[in-house]
Amino acid sequence: MALIKSISGIRGTIGGKPGDSLSPMDVVKYTAAFGQWAMGNGNKKIIIGRDGRISGPMISGLVAQTLVAMGAEVIDLGLSTTPTVEFEVAAEQAAGGIIITASHNPKEWNALKLLNEKGEFISAEVGAQILNSAELGDIHFSTVDKAGSITTKQQHADRHIDAIVDHALVNKNAIEQHKLKIVVDAINSSGAIFVPLLLKKLGIPEQNIIMLNAEVNGKFAHNPEPLPQHLNQLSAAVVSNKADLGISVDPDVDRLVLVCEDGSMFGEEYTLVAVADYVLSKTKGDTVSNLSSTKALKDITEKHGGKYHAAAVGEVNVVLKMKEVGAVIGGEGNGGIIVPDFHYGRDALIGIALFLTHLSQSGKTVKQLRSSYPDYFISKNKIELDDNTDLNIVFERLKDKYKSNPLNTIDGLRIEFDNDWVHLRPSNTEPIIRIIAESNFEITANNIASKLIRDIQESL
Repeated sequence: MALIKSISGIRGTIGGKPGDSLSPMDVVKYTAAFGQWAMGNGNKKIIIGRDGRISGPMISGLVAQTLVAMGAEVIDLGLSTTPTVEFEVAAEQAAGGIIITASHNPKEWNALKLLNEKGEFISAEVGAQILNSAELGDIHFSTVDKAGSITTKQQHADRHIDAIVDHALVNKNAIEQHKLKIVVDAINSSGAIFVPLLLKKLGIPEQNIIMLNAEVNGKFAHNPEPLPQHLNQLSAAVVSNKADLGISVDPDVDRLVLVCEDGSMFGEEYTLVAVADYVLSKTKGDTVSNLSSTKALKDITEKHGGKYHAAAVGEVNVVLKMKEVGAVIGGEGNGGIIVPDFHYGRDALIGIALFLTHLSQSGKTVKQLRSSYPDYFISKNKIELDDNTDLNIVFERLKDKYKSNPLNTIDGLRIEFDNDWVHLRPSNTEPIIRIIAESNFEITANNIASKLIRDIQESL
């Protein structure tokens, strides 16, 4: 059993003792603390929504009724996506929102993701404040005559998707003319509803949309993280159906991964690269991704005359940097696309619309489009540490060893090696260091990662 309390939300497994899992008592405690903070300015409207997990209805019910006890006016979207809840918080001018999803984690997990009044993830400072209130029990519920209410809303999917179709850089006519055949792996969650609805509104004929794992039951047909080793079924279906591409999303539809017409992976790192290439061709400006993302985004940005900026890992950090530099596009190398003039959150749905526009206007196949971008290789590794390991000492020794190299220390340690790099980042939730290296050659990336693993072991 596990319960992980972080500044951005509460994540845990279902079943077990309170304090050691995402138990009903823990859901109530942290929801109440969030509700008290969110309604502090007098606005009592709070948006909630969930993905298709087995535990979703149970957790959602606990969240909704706890907020009622706090005096909130709850708008319950029911089955939804993370970007849709974010979009609706802003559209409804709500005080905040709670997304009930554990994103790419397995079915036994669920989580409360917390949003501010802009529909963006709460800051570190606010997160610490909410956690402190919950732990101290500094919460005041409403009297019976000031209890809140719950309103269910059904049209939220259409409002989000219609806004995507109407976005200035989405060209429905270009997409419609190509009559693309697309296979979608919906991983038994919200994508089974939202992705085909979007594709139909973009003009894709219904008979050209082939759905895999389309029953929304939360019994994920495979590991729900959209990594290549989990997408064999999608890859095979693209080839057997002679489709133009495959689309994979995670259970809450904020990550987008693509498959080429020959069944090969477009690459989760290159989702953002391709969308950024299109956006920058229409709107000049800067880009942002995190320190663990491919440098191909920097190459594409500079090709279009913009400047690339790196942020610490985490959506909230990328958003902060995007606002700081006025970036026109940004995201993370896990298939997360953030379009700031739409909303500041990873959104696989607008990512799909922008990619299909780019594809339709390029005159290329998906494989040809992928081949037009710099070809880098990322090696992702981790090293487990003892609970009592002093990471500060480890990182100081590494900084000293590589002091002649360009270093970035905003999030762990990133070391530049001519055209290659490695990012060492301690986990916030477990005693490990993640080691991510990138090079033009796969063997070089693996060798850099292996060398740093040895360096870490020698520093212990």
